[in-house]
Amino acid sequence: MEKLRIVFMGTPEFAVGILDTLLNNNYNIVGVITAADKPAGRGQKIKYSAVKEYALQKNLTLLQPTNLKDELFLTELKALNANLQIVVAFRMLPEVVWKIPKLGTFNLHASLLPNYRGAAPINWSIINGDTKTGVTTFFIDDKIDTGAMILSSEIEILPNENAGQLHNRLMGLGSETVLSTLNLIESENLNTIIQNDNPDIKTAYKLNKENCKIDWSKTGEEIYNHIRGLSPYPAAWCYLSDNNSEWNIKIYEAKLILENHDFVIGSLVCTKKEMKIAIKNGFIQILRLQFPGKKIMNTAELLNGISFSGTAKAY
Repeated sequence: MEKLRIVFMGTPEFAVGILDTLLNNNYNIVGVITAADKPAGRGQKIKYSAVKEYALQKNLTLLQPTNLKDELFLTELKALNANLQIVVAFRMLPEVVWKIPKLGTFNLHASLLPNYRGAAPINWSIINGDTKTGVTTFFIDDKIDTGAMILSSEIEILPNENAGQLHNRLMGLGSETVLSTLNLIESENLNTIIQNDNPDIKTAYKLNKENCKIDWSKTGEEIYNHIRGLSPYPAAWCYLSDNNSEWNIKIYEAKLILENHDFVIGSLVCTKKEMKIAIKNGFIQILRLQFPGKKIMNTAELLNGISFSGTAKAY
């Protein structure tokens, strides 16, 4: 079989881990495609994607199209003469792009497909209280995350880990699975599996302000999973009110305490060093949080500079 000439497409840190593994295993990366630069933060400074930073560091050929159907981009892409494309956390590709290489275009997705197709599979697997997840490689087709599967690798979700910790473990598992997928392609030993749709498939909806908001009427387990499933990014949030003041706070780390109590749901219960919010079957103890305009801090740090009345409430 001819030697692989790979174009790699990706944007965030998760994709960098896979690209680094490919280079460390001496695969020939003839080009890297990543998102266009965009302004970010208060100063609106131009921000490079994590993949661009890495590609520049390694002197890799880099393309940053704003339109994947643009004729100039397609000409440049074809000129790289790749026979395989690998996609990790990029964007939906038009057919005119994914059909270019002779050996196809495969994607690494951070879930056990067909579950959690979509933008945020790692977050939703924790939010939904799953005990296992994994990664899947599949050949891209004309829909999102629906193509013929090549390999799946499973991993246990630990009871108290957050999305960031699971992300890092899945990046390692994803690297191994991409290497195994390449071995199958190189040995011409591929046996793909068609994904079967069924009504019970879970979806990895795009995260937004609405679905990141904490619903304090839910069970402690559901709220705890919601917080760790959104930590460290984009973070679960809620409103906290006390005396005529209201804050939009983000909660990054919490502890679930199951016990009976007589507090109204949402009541804030404080000592000098602890903050707890009453829920139907106990309390959510807040360990790390962020107030508007402040840095992320632990609860003891916050309570050094602020005190709450007995009527403070989260909602």
